Amino acid sequence: MQFLDFEQPIADLYEQLDKVRQIGEKTKVDVQAAVHELEEKIHDTREKIYANLSPWQKVQLSRHPNRPYTLAYIERLCDKFIQLHGDRNVRDDPAMVGGFGEMDGQTIMFIGQQKGINTKMRQLRNFGMANPEGYRKALRLMKLAEKFDKPIVTFIDTPGAYPGLEAEERGQAEAIARNLFEMVRLRVPVICIIIGEGASGGALGIGMGDRVFMLENSWYSVISPENCSAILWRNWDHKEEAAEQLKLTSGQMHKFGIVDGVIPEPLGGAHTHYNEMVATLKAQILETLGELKAISPEKRIKQRIEKFSRMGFFEEA
Repeated sequence: MQFLDFEQPIADLYEQLDKVRQIGEKTKVDVQAAVHELEEKIHDTREKIYANLSPWQKVQLSRHPNRPYTLAYIERLCDKFIQLHGDRNVRDDPAMVGGFGEMDGQTIMFIGQQKGINTKMRQLRNFGMANPEGYRKALRLMKLAEKFDKPIVTFIDTPGAYPGLEAEERGQAEAIARNLFEMVRLRVPVICIIIGEGASGGALGIGMGDRVFMLENSWYSVISPENCSAILWRNWDHKEEAAEQLKLTSGQMHKFGIVDGVIPEPLGGAHTHYNEMVATLKAQILETLGELKAISPEKRIKQRIEKFSRMGFFEEA
């Protein structure tokens, strides 16, 4: 079990718990009372810590190495899943995954960024930073779903679109802009869920939906706290202050009307109880799909356009 720096009190209690259990095994003494007391103390300590998380601590949680990624959710949500590959132009981008899945008898097109579960896979998937062909693949799959009248669910989890020279040469900005233009006009229901990091145009490229949700310990912003700190203060030392000022947490995004709802996570984060998190996510998707299917395509498109047009604060002189 891996702990973040602010979870050190919990880590210390787990260490005590392991020692008590080892003593019980060696001495054959009944230590159940002590174990139960420590387990209660762990739960209480976790509740206390997680009730007062700072924006930077939520950013840390969104990046937890054990946090479930897109494919982990898809595999648990779907009875069947067929992954589709390639943008039919350049190549298949491993950072963007998608395909048709069957969930409770409904066929849904699932699309999302995939970071990779270990060092080798993270390198293969470019840490979830998609190239232009990744966004073009995503759009191809969305159009395929529209053709067969199937709803779309996107999982957003990226530190940003890949900023390399070759990505710019192949039209990174155009690919993302094309997705925004096309997604707002899709005739099928579109649900977007930020499951971890939602950074910049990399997130927005698959984030234009009828409903946009955030998991409780995810973040959504035009820039990461580290890069914001690097621009404003020329180093990363002010990343915590930047996270505070960017107002990037799920609660703040919901308050501003940027997202339509916040999906609660199990105590300790999504990585502590995969099955509980998946069950909550599944219930939210099914409920939202039921609402959206009752609305005509024309009305959905109109509402989608109006929703994104209302965002932001401005004054007319």
